[in-house]
Amino acid sequence: MRRQARDFKRQEKLDAISDLNVTPLIDLAFSLLIIFMITTPLMEQSIRVDLPDQSEQAAVDPDEKEVEVISINATGEYYWGSRKVPRAELATLLAEAGQLEEEPIIHLRADRNLKFQSVVDVIDMIKKENLTQFRIDTQLN
Repeated sequence: MRRQARDFKRQEKLDAISDLNVTPLIDLAFSLLIIFMITTPLMEQSIRVDLPDQSEQAAVDPDEKEVEVISINATGEYYWGSRKVPRAELATLLAEAGQLEEEPIIHLRADRNLKFQSVVDVIDMIKKENLTQFRIDTQLN
């Protein structure tokens, strides 16, 4: 009896492929998983909040509140309103403002050429007196 070598060629050329190649699908799934793992922590940093509405009658008119302006010029001199004050007196004035029943709004104006440490020192004095209504004034271009 003669044995024939096995022939791996298909006998019928028109047969449909019965198995599905899922390798590209698995590659896509892993790629998407990696993308989501990278982007999810970035999306958690920005919290989306839908704030409640406020009636116009309940809004406080900023003109009704007392406003105190602290200015620091380019040479590092402190001003309370338009009056030049030494640093120690500025701390005293902020302490007095912190004792008021109606907390004033503090506006800090500093020259752009000033060393940043002078601004940080004033912010520290304001925080020490627990003054929470604080603004840093800037100029619009």
